[in-house]
Amino acid sequence: MIDLFSLEGKLALITGGGTGLGFAIAKTFSRAGARVVITGRRETVLEEAVEKLGESSQYIVNDIRDLKTLPKLVEDIENDMGAIDILVNNAGVNLKKIATQISDEEFSNIIQTNLTGLFALTREVSKKMVARKKGSIIMITSMAAMYGLSQVAAYSASKSGVLGMTRVLASDLSPDGVRVNAIAPGFIESPMLLKALNADPDRKNRVLARTPMKEFGKPEDISYAALYLASDASRFVTGVNLPVDGGNSIGF
Repeated sequence: MIDLFSLEGKLALITGGGTGLGFAIAKTFSRAGARVVITGRRETVLEEAVEKLGESSQYIVNDIRDLKTLPKLVEDIENDMGAIDILVNNAGVNLKKIATQISDEEFSNIIQTNLTGLFALTREVSKKMVARKKGSIIMITSMAAMYGLSQVAAYSASKSGVLGMTRVLASDLSPDGVRVNAIAPGFIESPMLLKALNADPDRKNRVLARTPMKEFGKPEDISYAALYLASDASRFVTGVNLPVDGGNSIGF
């Protein structure tokens, strides 16, 4: 049964893999036997991540907003390291601002990073996967794609787009053996989240009151969901958006 969750012999590409959820996913995938390639904009961060991940990992400095670099990125990985079996679209940026104060440039930057770049990379990777008739693509969406959170209009628009794209790509690619799924993280512990909520006790209490499990998640919780969606254990699962949120999205 454990073999169903093994990623032995597989190669995973994880964007934004140097920190946070991306690093947690890379760590879990490595422990499950995968070779891991992480990307991001900051080389120092990526170097430190690879030192922690070990010999089964490599990094490539890349800005997903630079669309013209993405076809070569995929070609170089496949030529130098082998076929990409798993793609995790984790890279993303947020902007917390009242909608009337968001500039066109700010809105465009969020869309370019979280949606346009994500699509362009997914397109290039999926071409290879479709040719081989196998692959797993995992999107990281958000609670912001599921209900209305204040002051995140651009971010919500981008993540709602990713959720819609997940479903369409699942319909387009699954007949050729490529599964496409998404994970919607809830409130996951990080220094930034804890700092923000500890400074706003009322908001922290509202979050926990709405969460049936009465606690925050950990990055590892997201990584275990990603492992399931990347592995053969989910071979008949495609087009889903899996909330990993302690019940926050159904809490009242």
